[in-house]
Amino acid sequence: MGRRPVTVRLARWSAEHPWRAIALWVVFVAVCFVGGSAAGLNEATDEDQAIGEFGRAQLIVDSGGFDQPATENVLITARSGSLDQAAAKAAAQDAADRLRQVDGVASIGTPMPSRDGSALLVPITMSGDPGTAGDRVQPLRDTTAKVQDAHPQLRVEQVGGPSIDKALDDTLGKDFKRAELLSLPVTLAILIIAFGALIAAGVPVLLALSSVAAAMGLSTLASHLVPATDTTASVILLIGMAVGVDYSLFYVRREREERAKGRSGLDAVEIAAETSGHAVVVSGTAVIISMGGLLLAQDAIFSSLAVGSILVVAVAVIGSLTVLPALLAKLGRWVDRPRVPLLWRLTAPRHGQPARPRFWPAVLKPALRAPVATLLISVALLLALAAPALGMKLKFPGPEDVPRTTAAMQAYDRLTAAFPSNGTSHTVAVRAPAEQADRVRAALTDLAGRTAADPLFAPAEGDGPEIQVSADRRVSVLEVATPHASRSDEASRSLHELRDDLVPATLGGVPGVEYAVGGGVAASEDYAAHIWAKLPIVAAFVLALTFLVMAWTFRSVVVALTSIMLNLLSAGAAYGLLVLVFQSDWAEGLLGFTSMDAIVTWLPLFLFVVLFGLSMDYHVFVVSRIREAVDRGMPTREAVAHGITSSAGVVTSAAVVMVAVFSIFATLSMIDFKQLGIGLAAAILLDATIIRAVVLPSVMTLLGDANWWAPRFMRRRSPAPAVEPPPAPAPELVGTR
Repeated sequence: MGRRPVTVRLARWSAEHPWRAIALWVVFVAVCFVGGSAAGLNEATDEDQAIGEFGRAQLIVDSGGFDQPATENVLITARSGSLDQAAAKAAAQDAADRLRQVDGVASIGTPMPSRDGSALLVPITMSGDPGTAGDRVQPLRDTTAKVQDAHPQLRVEQVGGPSIDKALDDTLGKDFKRAELLSLPVTLAILIIAFGALIAAGVPVLLALSSVAAAMGLSTLASHLVPATDTTASVILLIGMAVGVDYSLFYVRREREERAKGRSGLDAVEIAAETSGHAVVVSGTAVIISMGGLLLAQDAIFSSLAVGSILVVAVAVIGSLTVLPALLAKLGRWVDRPRVPLLWRLTAPRHGQPARPRFWPAVLKPALRAPVATLLISVALLLALAAPALGMKLKFPGPEDVPRTTAAMQAYDRLTAAFPSNGTSHTVAVRAPAEQADRVRAALTDLAGRTAADPLFAPAEGDGPEIQVSADRRVSVLEVATPHASRSDEASRSLHELRDDLVPATLGGVPGVEYAVGGGVAASEDYAAHIWAKLPIVAAFVLALTFLVMAWTFRSVVVALTSIMLNLLSAGAAYGLLVLVFQSDWAEGLLGFTSMDAIVTWLPLFLFVVLFGLSMDYHVFVVSRIREAVDRGMPTREAVAHGITSSAGVVTSAAVVMVAVFSIFATLSMIDFKQLGIGLAAAILLDATIIRAVVLPSVMTLLGDANWWAPRFMRRRSPAPAVEPPPAPAPELVGTR
């Protein structure tokens, strides 16, 4: 007998030395987590995240070394009718007197009336680190509430960046807490239904959670090479739970199936390692390749996500090949305890053979009997679903997309209505030799004058434009406001008018000048252009390497090509569904969102690599079962039916877990997470149903033996080792059902 595969050797050692394997895993997880905590997190800087002209503008501003303290405002408006100016001034004075006594307030500005007299604004400058202002703003809000109590005839509100940050943090904190509280019980409940036994359901969750903990520590260490962003931990949790549960499901179900056929515990673990373990390695490699494609985006956010995802997938694969066999060997038949009576009878193998599903054979009949018609109809439906993706628009969410359930956002709407220059604005950043500072100021003043007469822009409040100049007089900054919402066409036109016309016309003649226009609108447009430019590069990398891995794994060019095409169909359909749902308003009431007539800028690239990677989990597992049957001499049509029906339970369970967890994200308040949750859940659902039960069997049945064609150099030199037929069922197995 030839040398056994490494997956089998690892599994056999772990099964023969379970306590050593479990102890080594616990030590590994602990060292990773503690080591990461001790090393500390290295976060990405503005320079790391600079993209396009927006990024250049941000770097110019940063080079000026400006003191940019956090600011707040007390907004005084009438509850109804016109504002009583005398009462408003009295309330403004009361607010100023009270706030001066609050710790964390550096200064109080002069009250500023709106142009139409409908509001009075009291500016507040906070002391301390602007980055922590949101954590320190509550005493100011409490004081403003007391002013409101003292002046009930008026509406007295506090609004500003720290207040909005505080409100959003509270909202998101509640959202994530609810999601965390729901996701674990939902996952456990689905696994209990799938296994009919509590311990078997707990093993996948245990592996997933330990993999996430180890990857968190490793990603913290890795952040000193690739700086991390604040989204890395969330993605590690999301991907880690998905693949950790999947890989364990594949392995445990196969080991359980072989044990039910009468094999010894060690033999069952070995066969599970040789079959499902091999599929886990291939699937993990495909996911790692997909996530590695994000590194080609040359973007600090995507690089951080790539590193975190690669680490958690690699750890989950290692755990599946080492500690999982040890746990299964040590637990033995206890893995099927305690049993849930009704569920156990529905899911457990009977008479030494695995329970055969009745639903999936019925679903497969059209694909097996009329593969051409089934393939044409199903592909046409998927392409029709994908078609709306051709009209996809990318934008960042703006303040208008934040839920209006908080007092801070309601106050923000009233602030921007009365003082338009406090809403959407463009940042004109200029760097020039110090001796040109006066010419730069004159040019920026001219620019402000030109925008004041243009309806695309909002005139400056107060005495005129406020131009910030650095201490060395080399950097100057002007904020140019627009009265239009950040995602509107008018806001976009105002940006292009500045970049293409007004700024070059006023600043272009200054010797040695360097300028850029940034701001929220610029960030959205520049990042969208960046994504569209990088998506083809990332996609080509992922497709090419995935093709090579699949071709070499299955020794078939045809299987590799069909795998790529099916996953592209799945991703395209998910894109189309996203556009249908979120670029129109028909689903607003159903999902609780306001349409932004666009998809969040970063989502298409991230969705592509995640979906391509996760879809390979099911595809590799199903095709592996089909290949096993073919290698045992079964005709392709029968092998397809056998492979899909025999894997139906585990794949369906894994898909239901992922769809359920991803759907929880669709209940969160922010539009980013709603789109992410719907996109992931829809793609997994499509992949686990239409792709797996209709398109895949149609294609493989139609191709027949051609499925396994490969050039001579790729063909196996000797027949693949087939899984030996099981011994007769042990008497105790037959009698225990």
